[in-house]
Amino acid sequence: MHDEVDRLVESWHTERPDLDVSPLLVLSRVSRLARHLDRARRATFAEHDLESWEFDVLTALRRAGAPYELSPGRLLRATLVTSGTMTNRIDRLTAAGLVERHPDPGDKRGVLVRLTDAGRTRVDAAFSALLEREHALLDALTPGDRETLGGLLRTLLVPFDTDQD
Repeated sequence: MHDEVDRLVESWHTERPDLDVSPLLVLSRVSRLARHLDRARRATFAEHDLESWEFDVLTALRRAGAPYELSPGRLLRATLVTSGTMTNRIDRLTAAGLVERHPDPGDKRGVLVRLTDAGRTRVDAAFSALLEREHALLDALTPGDRETLGGLLRTLLVPFDTDQD
């Protein structure tokens, strides 16, 4: 079985036999898969009237556990955006009724961002639908293959994730 990446690599072997193009065998496939995943994610979020950034903020709050709240600083670290961007996102999610701000009892000047019931319902539905799509993307792999692939990808990603701390 051949795919587009195989054809691409064969072409480069012909045109530039002096180069080791073996990274393309993995990274071009990761890149192409990322595009398919991005399309599936955007379609799922659109079905639930969410943008990707909204899903990211709402899932960060949902993963925090009851009462589903975090400080804006924790949210920006979880979503890798600037404080100005996070403030704008919180404002927009508040206006949509998906989150609300509450005073932080541990910091008189601080606030906590809390998921509303409507926000929790929306993010739970979107997450369930996303998992259905993601399972479909992985249907060609056995559970063992999924575990192996996940481990290999983790090995590649760990250095990038540790650079973020």
